[in-house]
Amino acid sequence: MRHTPHFVLSDVGEVKRLVRENPWATIVSSPAGGLVASHYPVMLEETSDDSISIISHVGRPDEQLHDLGNHEVLVIIQGPHGYISPGWYPEDQIIPTWNHVTAHLYGKPEILSDEENFRVLGKLVDTFEAVMPEPSALALDPEGSRRVARGTVGIRLRVTRFDARLKLSQDKAPAVVERIVDELEHGEHYANPALAREMRRTWHG
Repeated sequence: MRHTPHFVLSDVGEVKRLVRENPWATIVSSPAGGLVASHYPVMLEETSDDSISIISHVGRPDEQLHDLGNHEVLVIIQGPHGYISPGWYPEDQIIPTWNHVTAHLYGKPEILSDEENFRVLGKLVDTFEAVMPEPSALALDPEGSRRVARGTVGIRLRVTRFDARLKLSQDKAPAVVERIVDELEHGEHYANPALAREMRRTWHG
């Protein structure tokens, strides 16, 4: 990503929050056969320090296509993003932009055992089902769930480096930012409440 200093996100805690709140990720690798990209849910493993560890799975044969475990991969986490119109700026500013929150996470994946993969799959289901009035769970049909799980390969990525951006109009005057946030919250053409919330977090803490 373009290195614009006032947009760089270096706070590990904020990167972890981004993963928690945006668990649909793009996994990119460059094995001998050429570039490969896949899309899967990921889950953050809570750690007590500044390390970042995520767990996920891929459906077979993606683990072969990516040659997982043998080289570094890139996991892209995309948070809220959207178009910012110069119609929300002062009259002398006419260049639009695209605000976004994005993290690139790098590391060499560890392949999980079948048993740990099944635990991770169960945890993933439990996490997303927790808000449902009658949550489903793999434990409701362990035998059938294990049959389905055999079609997946679990991975753990201990992130060795990351490159993240909060591009949220930090280069604009506060009054302009308030106008942008108001348009994102209530505007007719490009309403984007999630992006507005990210901007409020950045500007107001």
